Amino acid sequence: MLAEVTHILPVTLIRRERMLPIPGRVLVRKGQKVSATDVIAEANLNPEHLLLDIARGLGLPEDKADRYLQCKDGMQVAQGDILAGPVGWAKRVVRSPRGGRVILAGDGKVLIELDSPPFEMKAGIPGTVIELRENRSVTIETSGALIQGVWGNGQIDYGLMFVLVRSPDDTLTTDRLDVSMRGSLVIGGYCGDAEVLRAADSLPLRGLVLASMDAALVSEAARMRFPIMLIDGFGKLPMNTAAFKLLTTNERREAALNAENWDRFKGVRPEVVIPLPASGEPKTPREVGYFEAGQQVRILRAPHKGKIGTLVALHPGINRLSNGVQTKTGVVQLESGDEVVISLVNCEILE
Repeated sequence: MLAEVTHILPVTLIRRERMLPIPGRVLVRKGQKVSATDVIAEANLNPEHLLLDIARGLGLPEDKADRYLQCKDGMQVAQGDILAGPVGWAKRVVRSPRGGRVILAGDGKVLIELDSPPFEMKAGIPGTVIELRENRSVTIETSGALIQGVWGNGQIDYGLMFVLVRSPDDTLTTDRLDVSMRGSLVIGGYCGDAEVLRAADSLPLRGLVLASMDAALVSEAARMRFPIMLIDGFGKLPMNTAAFKLLTTNERREAALNAENWDRFKGVRPEVVIPLPASGEPKTPREVGYFEAGQQVRILRAPHKGKIGTLVALHPGINRLSNGVQTKTGVVQLESGDEVVISLVNCEILE
């Protein structure tokens, strides 16, 4: 059975293609080293257009106004540039009210695409540019530890990790945040209070990695100016032990937090990357795989949601669970030593 793979790896080769939503302009070159917050490409996602009636502005019929045009299709114009004229003894002209690019000029009219702040795409991870797709995407490669999450608020930043989580089931409260953490990427446990997010924003932090969060805080977290990532999900869930061990053993290292939204169709998800040198030739992690006995898995549904275990056996065919559901099943040995029968649909491979 095909399964989704979540990566929590102490060292691996990481390649990420960062793609603009529409064609734009790539700002880096192949072989260039970039940091997580470097702007590597830009595009105008919401162009604004302005249609000017040149004939009316010059006081001429449309068929005569075109001979006085001072611009043509594709020309870049600045605010105040003359678009047409002068005409008559008064030297009447039509000027561009704002800067932009002429899209169409003719029939007594000029259509301008106005200049506006472009969408800036950040690298997301520190590394080396290894591939470019003209006007569309940049592929970056690095080596290091990788911890993937399940939800992010869409922000990106980079900073020194400050670990506040003392145990996998720890709770982050406002009294544990202080000015010494300003500019840090804080690793916390469960967050159930919006005041914690506001306190983190006022410091400000460079980022916040949480085990879990109350679902009622989603809109508040989405408004924050710094990246927020959840490793295990919504509700009061403990941090899985694999992520807890990896993050706590790398305290005071610099890390990149790309809290982009999880999109299964695009193959992107929120993640923390801790740049580390690789010994030998690191392998590129796979994104999907097949369930096999001996694999480490994470359970995604209650009553064992968030728990990690080892898949010790796969049952042949389709089996009926105690609740009457018929599905593919397997036996998972939890870290406590208990063995449970689980629907494989409710599991993911952890590697």
